[in-house]
Amino acid sequence: MPGLVEKSNQTLVTQFVLQGFSEHPQLRLPLFNCFFFLYTLALVGNTLIITIITFSSGLHSPMYFFLFNLATMDIICTSSVLPKVLVGLASEENTISFQGCMAQLFFLIWSLSSELLLLTVMAYDRYVAICRPLHYGTLMSLRLCLALAVAVWVICAVNSSVHTGLMAQLSFCGPNVVTHFFCEIPPLLLLSCSSTYVNSIMTVLADAFYGCINFLLTLMSYGFIIASILRIRSAEGKRRAFSTCSSHLIVVSIYYSAVFCAYISPASSYSPERSKLAGVLYTTMSPTLNPLIYTLRNKEFKTALGKLLHFCRH
Repeated sequence: MPGLVEKSNQTLVTQFVLQGFSEHPQLRLPLFNCFFFLYTLALVGNTLIITIITFSSGLHSPMYFFLFNLATMDIICTSSVLPKVLVGLASEENTISFQGCMAQLFFLIWSLSSELLLLTVMAYDRYVAICRPLHYGTLMSLRLCLALAVAVWVICAVNSSVHTGLMAQLSFCGPNVVTHFFCEIPPLLLLSCSSTYVNSIMTVLADAFYGCINFLLTLMSYGFIIASILRIRSAEGKRRAFSTCSSHLIVVSIYYSAVFCAYISPASSYSPERSKLAGVLYTTMSPTLNPLIYTLRNKEFKTALGKLLHFCRH
C-alpha cells in the first residue's frame, strides 16, 4: 500500500490520504468553485483589514489592534487548510506526507487556539469600553495591549507545539485514511496503533482551557456589558453601546458553535460528517465572514476605507 514503509518489523505510515469530500464525487467541481471563492474572499478581506488598520491613524486603538491580530490569525488558519483542499478537489488523489500533516496540524491548532484566546481579550476590551469608559485609556494602555497580544501568540504556539509533538511521537502502522479534509487531532488519534492516553489527556485539558474557561470569561464580560447597557436610560444610548460590541458577539457565537461541535466530545464519539461541517465553519466561513461582519457594521472602518481608496486613486 502506498504511504507505508517497513521499519523494525513494523509497517509505518509515511503519508496520509485525506478523505475530503470523496464520498460525493459529483460535487467536486461545485465544491472547488465554492472553496476557491471563499478562500479568495477571506484572503482579500483580511488583508484589507490589516492594510487599512496599518495605514489609518484613526484606527490605531486597542479594538482595531486586536482586530489586526484576528485578521492575521484568520489568514494563517484558512491558508493552512484550503490550498490543500483545493488541490484534493482538483485531483484524483488527495495525499499529504506525514511531515506535511504535522505542519498543517501545528499551524491550525496555533491559529484556532489563538483566535479563541483573542476573542476573550476582545470581550474584555469591550467590557472596559462600555462599563468603564472613563478609565479606558488607562486600563487598555499600549503596553498592556502589546503584552496581551504577545501572550496570546506565545501561549498558543507552545500549546500547538505540545500537541503536534505528542502526535508526531505516535506510531501509525495500519490504515492511513484521515476521515476529514485536513489533519485534525480526533481522526488522527483513531488511526494510531500506539497508546493515545497522554494525547487524550492533553486534548481534554486544552478543551477545558480554550473552550470552557475562555467561553465562561467571555460570557462574564458580556454579562457585565448587558447589565451596563440596560442601565442606560435613552434608547439611542443603548443602541450606540450595543453596536460597539454586536459584531464581536456575532463572531464569538459562530466560532464557539463550530469549535464546540468539533472538539468538545471524546475521540471515541468522533463523527466525520459533523466534524467536516464544523471544520468548514471555523476554517472557511469564519475567516470569510469576520471581515464582512466587522467592516459592514463599522462606520469608522468604512470611513477609513473610503479615505484609503481616495488616496489610491490620486
